[in-house]
Amino acid sequence: MDQNKTYKLTLKEFEKVFKRLYEPFCLLAYKYIKDLDQAKDIVQEVFVKVWEKKVPFENEDKIEGYIYKMVINKAIDFLRSKDVKYFETHSLEKLKTLQKENYFPWEDVITVSSDLIESALKSLPNKQEEVMRLSIEDYKNKEIAEKMSIAVNTVKGYKKEAYKTLRKTFSYIRDI
Repeated sequence: MDQNKTYKLTLKEFEKVFKRLYEPFCLLAYKYIKDLDQAKDIVQEVFVKVWEKKVPFENEDKIEGYIYKMVINKAIDFLRSKDVKYFETHSLEKLKTLQKENYFPWEDVITVSSDLIESALKSLPNKQEEVMRLSIEDYKNKEIAEKMSIAVNTVKGYKKEAYKTLRKTFSYIRDI
């Protein structure tokens, strides 16, 4: 593509970008503001603004970074306007650093997701947590049973209950 030209998304392309980035960027905004509904509002506002302004891009690769930066800036603006307590515990310098960070957006998504998963695992009863952690490490049911000195059917039962609990815990993500 010619460097001097700009790239504008068609409606179909915009919908594709929205579907791909909406959930991860909601998690990104949530990382900053700790309010899922407000995070969803912020991300929606950003996408609406990008579409309404028909923001031109140098190329397709620039779209994700642009929207990422807008989401972070909107989240920080929200904190500035709505949450004075946040500023009492976080210096202005730290907020400026957040604005200048050039993470690849998926790093934040992975960090937030990992934190949520870790928290959910810790909320499980001890044996279920242990079974799930071993399962995540690619242990087979038989290996888990041997390691924990329990029956394979007990491992399956713990997993079944853990999955049920985790589905409830993460049901809000389906709302995103």
